[in-house]
Amino acid sequence: MSGHRIRNTLARTTLAIGLATALAAGLQGCVLALAGAAGGGALVATDRRTVGTQTEDREIQVKALSQLSNNLPQDSHINVAVFNRRVLITGEVPDDASKQKAETIVRGINNVNSVVNELAVQPASSFSSRSNDAYLEGRVKTALIAEKYISANNFKVVSERGIVYLMGLVTQEEGGIAAAATSQVPGVVQVVKVYQYIQPQEAAALNAAASQSGASAPGAASAPATSSDATTGAVPDSSVSARPLDQQAPAPVTNSSPAQPGTVTAPK
Repeated sequence: MSGHRIRNTLARTTLAIGLATALAAGLQGCVLALAGAAGGGALVATDRRTVGTQTEDREIQVKALSQLSNNLPQDSHINVAVFNRRVLITGEVPDDASKQKAETIVRGINNVNSVVNELAVQPASSFSSRSNDAYLEGRVKTALIAEKYISANNFKVVSERGIVYLMGLVTQEEGGIAAAATSQVPGVVQVVKVYQYIQPQEAAALNAAASQSGASAPGAASAPATSSDATTGAVPDSSVSARPLDQQAPAPVTNSSPAQPGTVTAPK
């Protein structure tokens, strides 16, 4: 059962990448950008995280998915996203005890700096809901690629029940542009910013470092991760799950569809 849940999560990620690639085919330069997001080597060249941090983020995700699958009720539906050693947990669990247990498990994993626990206490989402989330992730990624003043590779996109979470090491201006673009994607119920903000000069320095890393010879060994790798950027209040996350207004209703129940915009 645990392996089945992990495969479902990996399948959803693969589907999202595929959808994003198809949707972006008509945009100049988009296919190359998405190829970088899907393949390890090219991603390093445009990612503001160090190579060591990227590696550790992947290891944290695998460990978290495995441990959560083995220790939570079988009717739980869990997704894990990791960026700069910061873990976002989304999905559904049957009770509050399971929600807290999930957070405790993730906090105990090596190299995790902070946890954003967005698990909902409710029945697991349907297959159609999860398929729609994968589709939305692709649509949002495409919308970010189309924005002139940001790089989509600086953002990690997670959709859960139509709520889109945006992660990344970004400036406040970049974060606002991405959130506004995401909120205009049809089907998006809410946009939640789970950013780590950095100053514009720091963003420029990280971009230069990423470009220099990408110019290195293929296959060159990378330096091992150190505790300083993930300290870039100020961690906002959303690193503590008990506080409200920074949310964006929902996408405008284009038809006569009823508003999603329970959608609340938290104060900033």
